[in-house]
Amino acid sequence: MKITVDFEECLKDSPRFRATIEEVEGDVCELESKLDKLVKLCIGMIDAGKAYNAANKQFVNGIRELAQQSTKDERRQGVPFLVILFDQAQRSIKTQLQTFVKDDLRKFKEAKKQFDKVSEEKEAALIKNAQAPRNKQHEVEEATNILTATRKCFRHIVLDYVLQINVLQSKRRSEILKSMLSFMYAHLTFFHQGYDLFSELQPLMKQLGGQLDQLVVDAAKEKRDMEQKHSTIQQKDFSNDDTKLEYNVDADNGIAMEGYLFKRASNAFKTWNRRWFSIQNNQLVYQKKFKDNPTVVVEDLRLCTVKHCEDIERRFCFEVVSPTKSCMMQADSEKLRQAWIKAVQNSIATAFRDKGDDGEKLDRKSSTSTGSLDSGGEPKERSLKGESALQKVLAIPGNSCCCDCGQPDPRWASINLGITLCIQCSGIHRSLGVHFSKVRSLTLDTWEPELLKLMCELGNRVINQIYEARREELGARKPQSGDPRHEVEAYIKAKYVDRRFIRRPSDEELRTKVVSLSKQEKRLSSTVAGLEARRDSLFCPDELDSLFSYFDTSSKLRSIKSADSGIQNSADGSREMLAATPSNNSLTDAGKTNTSRHIHPKEYSPGLQLFWASCARSLPDMAEALAHGAEVNWVNTEDEKRTPLIMAVQGGSLVTCEFLLQNAANVNQQDAQGRGPLHHATMLGHTGQVCLFLKRGANQNAADIDEKTPLAMAVEAANADIVTLLRLAKMNEEMREAEGPYSQSGDETYQDIFQDFTHMASNDPEKLNRYQQYDQRC
Repeated sequence: MKITVDFEECLKDSPRFRATIEEVEGDVCELESKLDKLVKLCIGMIDAGKAYNAANKQFVNGIRELAQQSTKDERRQGVPFLVILFDQAQRSIKTQLQTFVKDDLRKFKEAKKQFDKVSEEKEAALIKNAQAPRNKQHEVEEATNILTATRKCFRHIVLDYVLQINVLQSKRRSEILKSMLSFMYAHLTFFHQGYDLFSELQPLMKQLGGQLDQLVVDAAKEKRDMEQKHSTIQQKDFSNDDTKLEYNVDADNGIAMEGYLFKRASNAFKTWNRRWFSIQNNQLVYQKKFKDNPTVVVEDLRLCTVKHCEDIERRFCFEVVSPTKSCMMQADSEKLRQAWIKAVQNSIATAFRDKGDDGEKLDRKSSTSTGSLDSGGEPKERSLKGESALQKVLAIPGNSCCCDCGQPDPRWASINLGITLCIQCSGIHRSLGVHFSKVRSLTLDTWEPELLKLMCELGNRVINQIYEARREELGARKPQSGDPRHEVEAYIKAKYVDRRFIRRPSDEELRTKVVSLSKQEKRLSSTVAGLEARRDSLFCPDELDSLFSYFDTSSKLRSIKSADSGIQNSADGSREMLAATPSNNSLTDAGKTNTSRHIHPKEYSPGLQLFWASCARSLPDMAEALAHGAEVNWVNTEDEKRTPLIMAVQGGSLVTCEFLLQNAANVNQQDAQGRGPLHHATMLGHTGQVCLFLKRGANQNAADIDEKTPLAMAVEAANADIVTLLRLAKMNEEMREAEGPYSQSGDETYQDIFQDFTHMASNDPEKLNRYQQYDQRC
């Protein structure tokens, strides 16, 4: 097999070149082994032939002595022919092939040693140049000079090495064929009397002879061409190697751009490794060796951005950011960095211009899962993913088509707006920023139950009634599927950023709306006041003992004393407290104080609408208030500085709380009593909301003006389930602190328990309000 190495490819020192060199070296080693074996066999054949000649000569002489008149001439002719045959084998095979092995293959090995040595020196120079800190100029200059000298030496040696390889590959066939053909002619002479048998091979031998002549001519021509290329490339100016990288979207091999970059690993030590990167098929991939399967960094460049990085010690760094991760890379020079950044930007633009199965390609990529407890691993069994979430969301009226362009069968959603989107509109929504729209996949992301219910309570029809209320009045055209991207993008920005099509309510309309919502809240509060909040725990004593024992052995827990109860809440103390049967007292006074509140403000505003709508559990009115400019963390100074999120807790709706949190509500904002949403959820016994706030980062150590924490309130109210959740969250936090700064998101058992409560609060809330005794479960 003839393997030719390209001179241009060797200057890139690419994985393809390294793979070709490795294949050539293996092929040459195999050739050398076979030639050595053939020479040894030839020597054995010649030695055996000489013994055969001697024995044959003695045999002929014996016949002559016996017969006196024998056909000695015919017999005697066999011996000279055998001598000629083995003599030809000695010259054609043994001598010629030994010369080829000793001369040509020896030169190849010497060139290989020089190439391996200079390759190691170049690798060391590249690493030293990459590690030179920007603030030490003398080290930078020294590293740059060493790299320049090493590259120059490498180019000379690698070109000589490639020339040696190509000449050897061209010559080997003619040398071997020449020796074999000479040996065959010797056999033709020897088997003169068997000419009829060999005559069948004569056309083949003539053909091989013609091929030999042509091979010699071709080899001489190839040698001249290679020497000419070698001389031409040798004379080129390689002082601007960094400018040779160019983005070519129409490349024959589908690779728009490729080259070496240093990549920062995602491990705890943030190590840097040099890898061969390439942009192909709208993906950014890298590989260590040519035979390795490429590792995909960005599966679809339409979902990513690229930016310079000047806040780290290394020079020439840039970052490619996708919805799920980011990749920090380093080029060898500023020109190369600019070339790569431009190439990624061009790829993004090219990907959006291309027509075809864009939706199918992009749907392979999962988006960021906001607030998910399982973002680092496999989705939990109770969370919905794929077709289940898709079917539930698309079943809502208006959701079967994209909210903004009408394309059927959308596969993406904006979770803070509660709408479904097509592939193109989802990319535009991402570019708006998460303060406007948070995009997730309906088929690939894991959907928590509360988030899925949020999507099902809003929908495209509800949101469009708000954000497109005046579209027809203003004569604005709504884009359709297949319209140019820039037109769709302009419409979406006008709709959600500028809010150009929203109908602003008059003062009287706003007052009517707020009064109506406050009346709904009053009726709801009356209903809630009639319910008992205290109930038995969902856990039996044996379950609690096993649960806390698990956490006791998982980390070294610090004992926490409750200032209100005076009970030492260590793991054992918690078990003793939770094992006791709760009393049947009704809702605490702190939880009752708001049930009869009905305050008429002096001034009506969208913030006040959001305030009362949150308590009245009216998501459409909440979405309308946000669209009209309501501040999600609006403070009602006439009602103890409560916020919409605190009012959502009062209303008892888990989905309402989730909607506010997805729209950037502060989970730790306190009222005039120093109580945050977690305090209020604990006082009211809303277990599902407590679970939600803990998942979203609520501070369970925050104390109100009476120095009471949520845990102290839960202990005082003897709410076993909420105490369990708060203690488990505290233990999980301590476990993570004990494991160090590189620990994962939390214990799997802790996550499973929280998933159980989330599932019940969203899909089976009656389980959190039932009355049962411990002996019934145990």
